[in-house]
Amino acid sequence: METMFSSSTFLLFFLVISPSFIPKTICLEDDKPTAYEVLKDFNFPIGLLPEGVVGYDLDSSSGKFSAFLNGSCSFSLEGSYQLKYKNTIKGYISKGRLSSLQGVRVKVFFMWVNIVEILRKGDNLEFSVGIAAAGFPLDNFEDCPQCGCGLNCNNEKLRRIRKNPFLSSY
Repeated sequence: METMFSSSTFLLFFLVISPSFIPKTICLEDDKPTAYEVLKDFNFPIGLLPEGVVGYDLDSSSGKFSAFLNGSCSFSLEGSYQLKYKNTIKGYISKGRLSSLQGVRVKVFFMWVNIVEILRKGDNLEFSVGIAAAGFPLDNFEDCPQCGCGLNCNNEKLRRIRKNPFLSSY
């Protein structure tokens, strides 16, 4: 009986200290995908989030998510689109759709408005501020912008953001 106890104790000890025996279906914290990888899993480009996301929460059953930055973040794109991210961005994510967004604002003319929804439509992304929406080609979002300087942080030639010429209103 003592031999069986010793064998099972040894086996338990071996399994605990040997990570190679942990089944692949168990998700360890170190193996958790990044927020950028989660965006890709839902058919979005990584450039929807600025560099520096330090963590996120995702309820896979409801799609409710929160992404966390070190602090608030703002930058200009092309010198004309000004964006602000709060330190926490919240909403719901599903394939090709981010809805009920909170924490992302864009300056339209002289007013700051919340971006409330982002839809993937083929090779375009449509950003909605509630009463109006604007479409942009997907390849504008291949790179993550940096807080403070956006996509032109190395004083390189100004990168142009292509816009879909149509602005729709609801």
